[in-house]
Amino acid sequence: MTNQKTIEVLQFFVDALTNGANAHMLQGKVFGALGFGKLAEKYKAHYDEEMGWVSQFLDRIADLGGETKLGAQEPIAVVKNPVAYLEMELKAQAEGVALLRKCMGEIADDYTTLDILKAYLKDEEEDLYWMEAQKELIGLIGEQNWLLQQL
Repeated sequence: MTNQKTIEVLQFFVDALTNGANAHMLQGKVFGALGFGKLAEKYKAHYDEEMGWVSQFLDRIADLGGETKLGAQEPIAVVKNPVAYLEMELKAQAEGVALLRKCMGEIADDYTTLDILKAYLKDEEEDLYWMEAQKELIGLIGEQNWLLQQL
C-alpha cells in the first residue's frame, strides 16, 4: 500500500463529510425556524462533531505528505419534515457505515489512519443507533408525539 491510497480514502471522507456536515447545519437552521429546538441543537452539534473529523482527516493527509484540499460539494436539498429527514438520514448513515468499513479494509496496513477511522466508525455507529432508536420510538409513540418531543 502506498500513502496515495490512504490519502485518496481520507480525501473522499473529507469531501463527503464536509458536504454532510453542511447539510446538518442547514437542517438544524430549518428545524430551528420551524420551532423544533431540540432537533436544531442536535444537528448543530452534529455539524461541529463532523467538522472535527474533517480536521483530523486533513491533518492526517498533511502528515502523509498529501495536499489538503476541499473537493466539489453536492447541492443540499432542504427537508422541512423532520421524520422524512430522519428516514433519509438513516438510509444514508447505514450506507456510509458500510462504506467506511470497506475503506478501512483498503488501508488496514496504515495503523495510524486505521486507528483514526476506527474512532470515526464508532462515532458513526452511535449516530446510526440513535437514528434507529428514533425511528423505533416514532413507531411506538407516533409521529406527532415524537415531533412534540423535539420542540
